[in-house]
Amino acid sequence: MSDDSRPSPAEPPLEASTAAPAQASVQAPVAAAAEPLVNARPKARTAAVIPAAGRGVRLGPGAPKALRALNGTPMLIHALRALAASRAVSLVVVVAPPDGAGEVKSLLDAHALPERTDFLVVPGGESRQESVKLGLDALPADYDIVLVHDAARPLVPVDTVDAVIEAVRDGARAVVPALPLADTVKEVEPATTAGEPEPVVATPARARLRAVQTPQGFDRATLIHAHETVTDNVTDDASMVEQLGETVVVVPGHEEAFKVTRPLDLVLAEAVLARRRLNDGF
Repeated sequence: MSDDSRPSPAEPPLEASTAAPAQASVQAPVAAAAEPLVNARPKARTAAVIPAAGRGVRLGPGAPKALRALNGTPMLIHALRALAASRAVSLVVVVAPPDGAGEVKSLLDAHALPERTDFLVVPGGESRQESVKLGLDALPADYDIVLVHDAARPLVPVDTVDAVIEAVRDGARAVVPALPLADTVKEVEPATTAGEPEPVVATPARARLRAVQTPQGFDRATLIHAHETVTDNVTDDASMVEQLGETVVVVPGHEEAFKVTRPLDLVLAEAVLARRRLNDGF
């Protein structure tokens, strides 16, 4: 046999050495390096606390304010559904009147609530601050963002809830939804007797004022620190964070997130629900 007809033993090994394995050795490190980037920043989990222990004396005699019926359904249930409408909220803690936790649990069991959201009822304290603190104490450790919402704001739109959560996720330690004021505001020297004339002390610049709503959103550690540090009686949780020297930021609120405090507010809330049913089938 001539040398020309004899197969070359070097050719097959040459083909094998230039095939897919050479490409695999280049691609494998790329895939391995990309994998940690996908899971580097998981989204923080969000829970909400609803203090619902208030008696609501300005609404007149009857059940606690959060349990008053609105279109046949307790305001508390409306508020729970409003928060649970946000896919970011996976737990809502309801802080019931000190002697009414069982009644509130039965109320939740009797109404349809979103299954993707967990609900927990704990007894509250004598003040709103104490009730919020008890709600915070009941939160599991794996929640980093906390919303505090008034049960008396049953119609807050989900877009407002989501805007507050996103602002906290973006780095704000405390966030409040708020609206510009339509009326001129006067600072007065309070009268010693109800109904007496009150002298005006100042007229604040309306452009710098906002009417604050809920839910208010917080970095959990910041809110816990505020409740452990601030002992003054304040009207909202954001004020406590302000006293720590932390910045509180405002996001746009919504006109339907108003607080049901007086009988006329109930009429307005009924009208909002009627409009939603007409426009959205809500």
